[in-house]
Amino acid sequence: MQRRRVLVTGLGAVSAAGLGAGPLWRAVRDGQTAVRPVKFQRESTNRVKIAAQVPDFDAGAHFDASTIASCDRFTLFAALAAKEAVAQAGLSDQLGPRTAVIIGTGLGGAMTIDDQHYRYYSLGQRPETLAIPRTMSNAAASHVSMKYGAMGPVFAVSSACSSATQSIGIGAMLVRSGVVDRALVGGAETMITPSIFAAWEMLRVMTPDKCRPFSKKRNGMVLGEGAAVLVLEAEGTNTTPALAEIVGYGTTSDAKDLVRPDATGAAASMQAALDDARLGPDGIDYINAHGTGTVANDVTESEALRRVFGERLAGIPVSSSKPVHGHALGAAGALEMVVTIMALREGIVPPTLNCEEPDLSFGVDMVPEGKRAAVIRAAMSNSFAFGGINASLIVTPARA
Repeated sequence: MQRRRVLVTGLGAVSAAGLGAGPLWRAVRDGQTAVRPVKFQRESTNRVKIAAQVPDFDAGAHFDASTIASCDRFTLFAALAAKEAVAQAGLSDQLGPRTAVIIGTGLGGAMTIDDQHYRYYSLGQRPETLAIPRTMSNAAASHVSMKYGAMGPVFAVSSACSSATQSIGIGAMLVRSGVVDRALVGGAETMITPSIFAAWEMLRVMTPDKCRPFSKKRNGMVLGEGAAVLVLEAEGTNTTPALAEIVGYGTTSDAKDLVRPDATGAAASMQAALDDARLGPDGIDYINAHGTGTVANDVTESEALRRVFGERLAGIPVSSSKPVHGHALGAAGALEMVVTIMALREGIVPPTLNCEEPDLSFGVDMVPEGKRAAVIRAAMSNSFAFGGINASLIVTPARA
């Protein structure tokens, strides 16, 4: 059976750079970090004092009281991102049974969990009535489906930092195969609480100052939050001009270690995406790396890139956008796919912020200083998660 083309017709985002895909892209493109001093709801004694939080978010400016009462922060972010994406795609609020909704998340309603534990253990109060629906990992996908009358497959993917990328890839496969005609896909995450921060600190992977992917002085990641949603549609479903085309998806498992990445698994994921896209290493002109800025990830990811692209790697610009929007965990892959599509459309490779002293031993052109004009025929975006779960996507310009 001939596979259907999968077109991206809408993008939406909520990030530390602000509300909208535009602010996210401009911050990444122009090298403007959205990392700030962290603000917790309650007093804390955390060692790390920075995060990429969505600034001054006023839920009441966007949602009614009933919606706010039934939604965790991660769901509200997903709903806002979906609103922007659906509007750009020119769609109605009754999308019907041929539309899927797949929103990835690492933890789900983390803010609600933190609040309810505080109420129960510290204040001696009962949990709020809607605490369970707010914490569910599928809450974001369910709320989006109800808002837009999407009656096809609706579910959450929860695979740590690969959640959003897998959600996009699975949605693309459903559209390509004819199971559905349209999919609202992406990820949402809001994990910035004192206890979760403390847990990440115990892993010794958090930087106290700057995220510096592929730099000699890299010393860890910065936690972020946010959401991004893409509208994927089969060719011929919508007359709205397409923004890009998803042509390749690969996902693999290391099957080795819960927290230590493996170059073999990461390389296999990228190769699977290339095979799916029917491209060779010469076909990729930009790579948005997972690029966390931890010692282990950057070593492993660069090794995986060398295995897949060989001598061609030196001529492919590679950058990480995490120094701008932070590592948003289950939402990271979707935020980075928005960045990748915008880079493709504008012909601009964004810089890797804070990479003042590139580690040349990686053999990677990490674009350390300023944006770079480029002709991008195809771009790859990578996500490599705890649990050894890898996912890669390839996008191209939408053909007329």
